[in-house]
Amino acid sequence: MRLAALFSLDAFAGGFVVQSLLALWLFERFGMSLAAASVFFFWAGVLSALSFPVAAWLARRIGLVNTMVFTHIPSSVTLVLAAFAPTLPLALALLLVRAALSQMDVPTRSSYVMAVVTEAERAAAASFTSVPRSLAAAASPALAGALFAAAFQGWPLVICGALKIVYDLLLLAQFRHVKPPEER
Repeated sequence: MRLAALFSLDAFAGGFVVQSLLALWLFERFGMSLAAASVFFFWAGVLSALSFPVAAWLARRIGLVNTMVFTHIPSSVTLVLAAFAPTLPLALALLLVRAALSQMDVPTRSSYVMAVVTEAERAAAASFTSVPRSLAAAASPALAGALFAAAFQGWPLVICGALKIVYDLLLLAQFRHVKPPEER
């Protein structure tokens, strides 16, 4: 239940920066064209995909929880910094660094959940940690849209980054000593 709650916080935070809202922010803040945004999101997706095997390699060396936290925090910091970037190239560079780091928790999170529950509990644990994530992620884009109308359009990026850092610190505090069998 604690993992489901934490994963829901992470998903809620992520909903503040869904791809469509990030594209809107890039357009509104920097006048980025749709064609340029398409190219940017292509490369961001490539970096995210390439990060999965890196996450597996890193998890073998520092552990699943540490991989989730120590890749996610820098990712969140780059997102917050992007909100204040004065130029489009700097914002894009920060967002690409984020893309390279932000999804490393996906395979490690799944692996961790499956490793810390019994074999009989795996299907239920996967469902129990995924459904609340989906519901939480559905709530925040509406809030982000309202925040975009506020004076500082970077609020959704800042809130997303800050909430994700809170999630990471809570995850580390609560689960750093709960090791999967292969880490004991």
